[in-house]
Amino acid sequence: MYQYKNERIYIAGPECFYTNGYALWDSMGKKAEYYGFDVVMPTRNELRLDNEDLRKNADEIFRNCGQAMNEATAIIADLEQFRGSEPDGGSLFEIGMAYARGLRCYGFTRDKRDMIFKHQDVVLRDGRVYDGEGRILSYQDIPFCPSLIGSCKLIEGSFDDCLKLLMLDIDEERKDRARRQTPVVDYSAAVTLEKKERPVAYLAGPERFDGDAAKRYAYMKELCAGHGILAVTPADDAPGVPAVDSDDPYTRAYHTFDRCQQHVRNCDMMIADLNDFHGFEPNSDVSFECGMAWQLGKKCFGYRKDTSKMRDRIPNLGPEGNYQDIYDNVVENFNYPVNLMFSSSMPVFEGEFESVIKRIFK
Repeated sequence: MYQYKNERIYIAGPECFYTNGYALWDSMGKKAEYYGFDVVMPTRNELRLDNEDLRKNADEIFRNCGQAMNEATAIIADLEQFRGSEPDGGSLFEIGMAYARGLRCYGFTRDKRDMIFKHQDVVLRDGRVYDGEGRILSYQDIPFCPSLIGSCKLIEGSFDDCLKLLMLDIDEERKDRARRQTPVVDYSAAVTLEKKERPVAYLAGPERFDGDAAKRYAYMKELCAGHGILAVTPADDAPGVPAVDSDDPYTRAYHTFDRCQQHVRNCDMMIADLNDFHGFEPNSDVSFECGMAWQLGKKCFGYRKDTSKMRDRIPNLGPEGNYQDIYDNVVENFNYPVNLMFSSSMPVFEGEFESVIKRIFK
């Protein structure tokens, strides 16, 4: 269709790990093309993945993903649970990239219930819900992390449902131009922090959900200051983002997202905690922020307690079972400790923050 001929959709999701997932991805792409869209799925490009160093093959895939993202005007992402109660971390990274470029962002899921109904490893104690690590269950009254609530239109349904909403939005925008309506300007896209003598590091991690987050962040900031770095955290106010007081969980989630995305825009570098969170994936907010930071050209560093390669770390059926995990997803093999979107975009150090910070600033 003519009205969609200049639109290019980047299709994201964990289908590359599914049995017959590539066929499913291809069917999504063909449906979009039927309606006149171009599709810039990374899987459609021929890549040389015969390097004996498996990490270089991963780097080639990542480079190709970045190139495809730069050609896109919209992203539609599969947000089904993946190796736990969170979506695929690589897909969250890609949504962060897309948001940083100002693309239209859409996500679909079969289950849009609040997280409290979807997370399995919970305990009720003293009238409060805790996860398996002893934290009060994060974003329990919304279906996804604040980064997804804030950046995406979230559909309970399928790829087709997202595609139809995207077409409707484009059609309505065309009518708005005819009505001569002033477009909405997203002023949050600007850097709002005055240039400091010291470089600014954003500390992206799930500590934001800990009961002692303020104490922990104060300690982390002190360590950074000892290396000449000004650290900001998800708990800090962001210049240009007014505080919002609301009982509505969606309003609170969007404000949290707006504050954190502004920190990403304001920082010079990101230090990300990539440890597993509610499964075998990094925290979703952290994943999104990593993708956004990388797309904006920030220097990124990651760390984990365990940096052994994924096939050694994630339980799977081995070569006899095509290295499939208990969810029937293939565990990738690039000799990297975490999804290639992270591993190919930043160095990932092993250790706690205290030891890693010394290596980063060395």
